[in-house]
Amino acid sequence: MKKLLLLTSIVILFTTFYLLGGQQWLQPATYQELYQQNPTLTAAIFFVIYILVTALSIPGAALMTLIGGAVFGLSQGLLLISFASTIGATLAFFSSRLLLKDWVQNKFSRHLKIINNGIEKDGTFYLFTLRLIPLVPFFAINLLMGLMPISAWRFYWVSQLGMLAGTAVYVNAGAELGSIIANEGGFSVAGIMTPGLLGALILLAIFPWIARSVMAQLQARRSLIKRAKGRVKPKKFDDNLIVIGGGAAGLVSSIIGSAVKAKVTLIEKHKMGGDCLNTGCVPSKAIIHAAKIAYENKHGHSTGLLCGEPATIDFKQVMAHVHNSIKAIEPHDSIERFEGLGVSCATGEAKIISPWEVEIQHVSESGSVTTETRSAAHIIIATGGRPRIPKIPGLDQITYYTSDTLWQITELPKRLLVLGAGPIGCELGQAFARLGSQVSIVDKGQFLMPREDEDVSQLVADAMAAEGINHVQGCSISKLEFSDRANVALLDSGEKIEFDVLLLAIGREGNTENLGLENVDLVTDSNGFLPVDEYLQTECPTIYACGDVIGGYQFTHVSAHEAWFASVNSLFGRFKRFKADYRVIPWATFTSPEVARVGISEKEAKIQNIPYESTQYDLDDLDRAITDDAATGFVRVLTVPGKDKILGATVVGARADDVIAIFVIAMKHGLGLNKVLGTIHAYPTYMEANKFVAGEWKRKQVSERLLVWLGRFHNRKIK
Repeated sequence: MKKLLLLTSIVILFTTFYLLGGQQWLQPATYQELYQQNPTLTAAIFFVIYILVTALSIPGAALMTLIGGAVFGLSQGLLLISFASTIGATLAFFSSRLLLKDWVQNKFSRHLKIINNGIEKDGTFYLFTLRLIPLVPFFAINLLMGLMPISAWRFYWVSQLGMLAGTAVYVNAGAELGSIIANEGGFSVAGIMTPGLLGALILLAIFPWIARSVMAQLQARRSLIKRAKGRVKPKKFDDNLIVIGGGAAGLVSSIIGSAVKAKVTLIEKHKMGGDCLNTGCVPSKAIIHAAKIAYENKHGHSTGLLCGEPATIDFKQVMAHVHNSIKAIEPHDSIERFEGLGVSCATGEAKIISPWEVEIQHVSESGSVTTETRSAAHIIIATGGRPRIPKIPGLDQITYYTSDTLWQITELPKRLLVLGAGPIGCELGQAFARLGSQVSIVDKGQFLMPREDEDVSQLVADAMAAEGINHVQGCSISKLEFSDRANVALLDSGEKIEFDVLLLAIGREGNTENLGLENVDLVTDSNGFLPVDEYLQTECPTIYACGDVIGGYQFTHVSAHEAWFASVNSLFGRFKRFKADYRVIPWATFTSPEVARVGISEKEAKIQNIPYESTQYDLDDLDRAITDDAATGFVRVLTVPGKDKILGATVVGARADDVIAIFVIAMKHGLGLNKVLGTIHAYPTYMEANKFVAGEWKRKQVSERLLVWLGRFHNRKIK
């Protein structure tokens, strides 16, 4: 009955306001005329009308704030409007609470549990933030807060304080307008040019930006106080930036910081260069190169090279080639090089102990342990990732390898079992097969490289099958057994596979253990990846993260790309921040045939309901591919229907990693297929495929009707 009575009263008041000409009270002339006769009565009427407008959520509160400033001036107007707006907002709050709170809370109790807990814990801060930054209309805040578990008194005083700054800016603008109208006898162009009004209008325009900046600083300060857990921010720092991790992301972050003359300390606990140099890109490409030579030597008869018996493969020499490749590249990522570039390098295990401090544990050659603590205004976490180890019964009873540990073997496995059909599993599986291993790849999916289009995956699968690789689809290993005779993998399909060496390649997880994240209340996801925002900032304002440790694209070039944003935002974020740009990210899988892609695939376009036009050029028509005996694969480009704008490109075949580059450049700089078609390419090269696919697209754009008319035009003079 109370709710019905309240609702009826609100409807009557709302209707009466308009039926009795309430709009006139939203006009400055009404108050100006009345103010000249009776200032006190005018203030009282204005006060009541303002309360009524805000309580009933009638549009016009901002206009009335300007009117109040124009009629009553800054001081009196601010006093009247500050209290009237808060009283009206509280009445709207009560109305929402009495009418809807119980129903909303009961209806959506399960969904509102987290929100309610947040409001009960930090409701004051949330409300103050909303009041200071008017992104959400104030009337909506009034109604929404009425549904939340926040007391009326807390709502009132937080609103009074939170709205004060914004109210003052609007009242000041109104007061300047009122002064000009009074002095000029009306509004004029000359009046606009007065310093007072220009200043008021500029302040009005930039206030939201100022408010957001102030709130961001207050929020950051509040977060830091909470995460510091009693530790005091150093008055002076040892460094401007501390970078944890000496892989691709950490190295680039350090060198960028040093390049802009920041004092940077880079901490690496193991080997400089990270996964890419020591266990990833470099060793894998080295063994793929050796395997390719072995394969071409075996199949060289097609070009007239009669090799006779297959060449003997010295696997120890193959692995020596792998490690020699690492050693040759090591100087690029060495401590000596980076210290020469101005980066201070520390070897040891890093542990974050506060938002500004990192503890470094050094272990000497003799085994003694020393500890030092360094401080910095900002910290970048770039600790990378590691292979994920599945929970398989019997796994702890056998010797298994990952892409991190595989490079220590000295004997070629006779039977290699690979778990996982992603890029790592496919690349290494094919390489070992070419070197002489009997390889089986087990994966729960139906296709190799499941991120690619199905025909792309099938083309690679056919090539691997032709090389004797056994791909067991739709299965997982349910149990591993060890005996004197052989290791046995029991699949959930019932099949058994005997093997000598098991390679795990089912994905990666973040390196965040023992990093001290609990000391600053940072929490990782289920895979150990550290969440960051679009600026690569963690929930702790002084700490940023980039590279494999944040998940996403697990590529060296993406880690380096992210490092630029992390370092620049950490060092200069108080002035300007940049959102990490992932719009054009290429990648390549170095199987044979190679697979390279940028942008979306056909599979992704269909899933996302993105309209597209697909154009394909097959490499069996490319002269260079034919001469190289590599005429397998294609170039496929997706474009906006009827336009040459590139949405994505996929290249399958020899040198796909190089061929894709033209599409990366085109997408990055907004160049379409017409520009690709109009570019001269050297002959004979694989790059010509880009021009030919653009030509295929162009032919499809020509109207058949136009071609008929052109034929008639040319044939009219031919007998």
